[in-house]
Amino acid sequence: MAPTDRPPAAQGTQSQQRAQQRQYASKPSRSQAATPASEAADMRLEFQQQQQPGNRTISAPTSPAKTRDSILQRVQSLTDAAKEKASSISNDIKYAAATRRQQRVSKDRLLTLLVVDDENFEWSRYFRGKRFFGDFEIHVEQADIKDLTVTASAERGCTVSMAVLSPSGSRVVRSFRPDFFLCRQSVRDASKDYRNVLLGLNIGGVPSINSLHSLYNFQDKPWVYGQLVQLQKKLGKENFPLIEQTFYPSSGEMSVATQLPVVLKVGHAHGGVGKIKVENNSDFQDMTSIVSVASTYCTTEPFVDSKYDLHLTKIGPHYRALMRKSVSGNWKSCVGSAMLEETEVLERYKFWLDAVAELFGGLDILALEVVVSKDGIEQIIGVNDSALSLLGNQQEEDRKHIFDLIMERLETQVLANMGLQAVSQPQEEEPPAIPARRDSLVSESSVTSSHQSSQPVKANLSRQGSIVSAAAPVPAQQNKAGQLDDTEDTMKNLRKTFAGIFGEM
Repeated sequence: MAPTDRPPAAQGTQSQQRAQQRQYASKPSRSQAATPASEAADMRLEFQQQQQPGNRTISAPTSPAKTRDSILQRVQSLTDAAKEKASSISNDIKYAAATRRQQRVSKDRLLTLLVVDDENFEWSRYFRGKRFFGDFEIHVEQADIKDLTVTASAERGCTVSMAVLSPSGSRVVRSFRPDFFLCRQSVRDASKDYRNVLLGLNIGGVPSINSLHSLYNFQDKPWVYGQLVQLQKKLGKENFPLIEQTFYPSSGEMSVATQLPVVLKVGHAHGGVGKIKVENNSDFQDMTSIVSVASTYCTTEPFVDSKYDLHLTKIGPHYRALMRKSVSGNWKSCVGSAMLEETEVLERYKFWLDAVAELFGGLDILALEVVVSKDGIEQIIGVNDSALSLLGNQQEEDRKHIFDLIMERLETQVLANMGLQAVSQPQEEEPPAIPARRDSLVSESSVTSSHQSSQPVKANLSRQGSIVSAAAPVPAQQNKAGQLDDTEDTMKNLRKTFAGIFGEM
C-alpha cells in the first residue's frame, strides 16, 4: 500500500500529534522560565567565572585607566609627529632666511668661491667666520659637478644653479654668481662629460684654478700627450723621458700591434678604467671588437714591468714626491692595495714639473705619473691637472697650499679687476659752454664740480653790448658787491643816455 493510501483515522491522528508538538515548542520550559531568583543566580555565576584567572573564554571589561592610557599614548604620538614636522619647517625657514641674508650682503664686500669636489672634504671651513683683504667675506659653494647647471651671457656674466640638500632632507636648487672657480673633480670620464660647465664659466669670464683654458685642454689625453711630445722635442729625450705611445683613431686602424706586450687604453678615462694589458696578437685582435663597440679612439704603449711608481706633484711653489708600490700584486699600481712612501724631490723631478707647468698658459696645480722599471729606468706616462688625487699623510698641508693659491689669485685677479672696473666707470662730464649772443643780458656762472651740490644759475644784468663770459665762482660778498657796481654803472649809463637825448631835443 502506498503511503498516501492510509485510512482517514490514521491521518487524523497524525495531524493531532503535529499540532501538540507545535504547541509544546511554543511554551517556555520550566528551566527556561525567567524568574528573579534565577536571574540573580545567573549573574552570580557569571561574575565568579569572570574572577577566575584561568578562565580565558570570557574577557574582562575594558578598564577606564587602560582606555585613558591608550588615549594619552595616541595624543603623545600625534604631538611628537607635529613637533617633528614643525622642526622640519623651522629648519627650512632658517635655511631660506640664511640664504636671503647671504643674498642681501653687499656685493662689494662678498666674494663667492665655487668649488667642485666630493663630500669627503669641506672647503668652507677655511673661510667660515673670517674676513679677508680688509673687510671681504668669502662664501664657499661646494657641490659635485653633476649637480651644476651654468647659464651665461657676454653682458650679464654666468649664473650657476646647483641642487643641494636642505636641513630637512629635501632637495632644493640654489642660484648664484661665482667670482672664482676651483676644480677638484674630473670634468670628463669614461661615462660622463661635463664640459658644458667649463663652457658656461668661460663665457662668463670666471677666473679659476687651474685656468679654464688648461682645464678644457685636459679633456682628451691624446691631446695632452701631443703637448708632452713637443716638450720632449724641445728639451731632449734624456732630459724629459716620455714613454712612447701609438694613437689609433678607430678600431679599423688596429691591424697588428707594433710590439708586445702593450697596455691598451680606450678613450678618455681615469683611475685605471678602460686600460688592459695585451700580451699577444690574438688578444689584440679581440680588443679590436671591443674598441669598435666603444666608438672612440684608443692608444697603446709598451708594458713596463715596474718596480714602483712615482707620484710627483706641484702646488704653487711647493713640490712633493711619493713612491707607490703595489701590495695586491696588480700590475696597475693605482688599483688594489698599495704602499705609499714620501721620497726626496730630486732636481730632475722639479725640472720636469716646472717644464710641464708652462703648458696651456700655465698650470698652478699638476701631477706627473712616472713608472720606474726594475732596471731603474724612469718614464713619464701621464700628467694630471687640478683634479689630481692628494695622497699620503700630508694631504692637509697640500690643501692649505691650494688655499694659499686661491687667496693669491683672488687678490691678483678678482680684486684687481674690481678695482679696474671702479676706475673705468664713466664719470659725468661737464657740459660744454654755450656761446652767448652779444645782445644777451644774461651772465652765466661757472659749472660746479659733480661732488658739490648744484645751485640754480642766477641771471645777472649786464650792460647792453657786453660780451657774456663764464666766470669762476666767487665768494658771496664779492658777488654782491659786483652786482651793486653793475647796477650803479647801468644807472649812470641811463642818465647819460637820457641827458643826451633831451639835450639834443
